[in-house]
Amino acid sequence: MQKTINILNKRARFDYEILDRYTAGIVLAGSEIKSIRLGKASIAESFCEFQNGELFVINSNIEEYAFSRNFGHKAKSERKLLLNRRELKSLEKDVQAKGLAIIPLKMFTNEKGIAKLEIGLCRGKKNYDKRESMKERDTKRDIDRLKKMY
Repeated sequence: MQKTINILNKRARFDYEILDRYTAGIVLAGSEIKSIRLGKASIAESFCEFQNGELFVINSNIEEYAFSRNFGHKAKSERKLLLNRRELKSLEKDVQAKGLAIIPLKMFTNEKGIAKLEIGLCRGKKNYDKRESMKERDTKRDIDRLKKMY
């Protein structure tokens, strides 16, 4: 049984309103998957972009695997995402027509040990939406604190 890895993009939930979620496979090299299984990856500053009808995740950081000899990988490079053609067409249509963004939310390994990326179709939040999110989070924290006392 493999240990599941969850690498989150916490900033995405604060900066964006998530409209829809998709799970995509990632095309990786051998040393990249080994680094992900060790938990040495970050998707905090990454985003997704279409190039020639294919979806790529850009600016994701997967550290080099320490035990790879000559054939390592670049830490920051474009990585192709694997989705159904129907999903790709609908995402591309939404991004072009409505001005939405595709943001990686979570990188994880499934029960077979294969790396997957959960992406979200997102709309950017305004400053007043962010303040509202912070207010909700603070009130929830206060209510939980009060519940704990009684």
